[in-house]
Amino acid sequence: MKTMHIILLVLIAASIAVLVSFTNTTSTYDTIETAKEKSGTYVHLMAKLDKSAPIEYDALNNPNYLSFTAVDSLGSSVKVVYHSAKPDNLEMSDKLVLKGKFNNGYFECEEIQTKCPSKYKEAEAQGKTHPGNVPDPRNGNATN
Repeated sequence: MKTMHIILLVLIAASIAVLVSFTNTTSTYDTIETAKEKSGTYVHLMAKLDKSAPIEYDALNNPNYLSFTAVDSLGSSVKVVYHSAKPDNLEMSDKLVLKGKFNNGYFECEEIQTKCPSKYKEAEAQGKTHPGNVPDPRNGNATN
């Protein structure tokens, strides 16, 4: 074999190894019901904080225990237990990405990613305009 063929085979093998490693680490968002079916398997849930249910967190006595109820887009709810400090913007969040496993009737969360509403949506609700909507000096109309 020529040296070029050997180099190409090594590059192809390395490319296949990289692709296989990516497929093992990628994850899709699951609903609460599908997460229950995959009990014990690491999943990502996209949900919202149920603001009508209590949040259990005591920063003085047990700062590494947070418990709350999350609701997915289909209306299913689940108790979430997180063994770390409460994210500062949990109550303000528009959506939550919860990464963990479903065990013993609750979701054992390892990581919480908060998705906060856009400050521009809040401004529009107050009657203000998006900063990109500036008048066009040529005709006076707003542009994006």
